[in-house]
Amino acid sequence: MKVNREIRAPKVRVISHLGEQVGVISLGEALAMAEEQGLDLVEIVPGSSPPVCKIINFGKFRYDQTKREKESKKAQHQVKVKEIKFKPNTDDHDVETKLRHARDFLDKGNKVKVTCTFRGREMAHTEIGEKLMEKFCADLEDVAMVESPMKLMGRMLIAVLAPGAKKKKDGKAPTSTPEHSDKELQKQPVARGLDVKPT
Repeated sequence: MKVNREIRAPKVRVISHLGEQVGVISLGEALAMAEEQGLDLVEIVPGSSPPVCKIINFGKFRYDQTKREKESKKAQHQVKVKEIKFKPNTDDHDVETKLRHARDFLDKGNKVKVTCTFRGREMAHTEIGEKLMEKFCADLEDVAMVESPMKLMGRMLIAVLAPGAKKKKDGKAPTSTPEHSDKELQKQPVARGLDVKPT
């Protein structure tokens, strides 16, 4: 983008800083007009004949343009794939820590690649890793869905989770509901003061 003395065309079509058409005038006249207003003559359509130039504050124009570009980049969230690794014998505490990390990645809009690696004799009991992976994925059901189902590739069991699953309405795991319900039912006759007669 050419500015002021960088413009080489003998004549230019000028647009004022208010957006009004000034018309085709000599480059010298256009530069003088811009200088009088303390602004710059900027070539905005160099390919036309004559080139189209606008009288603007070039410094402010560049600042606004850079700001728009930065905002545009921020709006375009780049989905990254984060990897969570564990082994079949990973203890519960470490699994909980990895769950928190995975949840954090998913909450930020990233995908999570879950990998369970088998070594040596562990390959004979891949079902241990499968159960661990299944539980891991199930614990994240409220914030993620399985994009790529669990698959054994060489010595690695791999699954990919993507963000976007809806949270459960009651916020509880399905397995806990019947247990609580049974306890509540057991308490109901006493709480209501019902006279339950033996049959």
